[in-house]
Amino acid sequence: MALVPYVENQLPVLAKLHNSSADFRFANHDLRLAQDWKKLGVAAVVWDAAVVMCMYLEMGRLEVKGREVIELGAGTGLVGIVAALMGAKVTITDRAPALDFMSANVKANLPPDSQGSVVVSELSWGEGLERYPAGGFDLVLGADIVYLEDTFVPLLQTLEHLCSDATAVLLACKIRYKRDTNFLGMLKERFRVEEVYYEKQRDIHVYKAWKLAPRRDL
Repeated sequence: MALVPYVENQLPVLAKLHNSSADFRFANHDLRLAQDWKKLGVAAVVWDAAVVMCMYLEMGRLEVKGREVIELGAGTGLVGIVAALMGAKVTITDRAPALDFMSANVKANLPPDSQGSVVVSELSWGEGLERYPAGGFDLVLGADIVYLEDTFVPLLQTLEHLCSDATAVLLACKIRYKRDTNFLGMLKERFRVEEVYYEKQRDIHVYKAWKLAPRRDL
């Protein structure tokens, strides 16, 4: 997730993002996620896409317990925390400036017996991918990570590296601009993609993707 600096005079609808924390209940646990818009910008607030992703995970349409999961652009870490509470072994990633903040949220919201199921790790898309096992994850999660066009190619490179033919990708996002649909078009060139959930109140789409089989020219 990109780190965007704080800008004064935000719209009133964004006021909740300026709160120092956000409270939720997922996976039978009360969670309090610290937020810090002024210091880290968009990486340090809980966006609706993350909330809807957690709602979708709780629906049980996809097995999470016992799975190897990685979250990209995790920000506050909410989605990865919920996946861990549901029994997954989770690698929660973001760019280096967000890691201490994210680690504090993980420590504050996971009970002691779940702390070992989460690893917080630096990942800038398209860089240092050899540090992560190729095709080594059952599930890749990304909430509101599709919004900067310059990141689309490295994000796709990262997804291709992390995914095997059996890996499922879940992306939760708003479709705000034409570039968002452009990304979905790029994704469909390499993955089979379908919309699996739409949360109307928050206007959030959840897409599921699987890697396409290699093309064999005759």
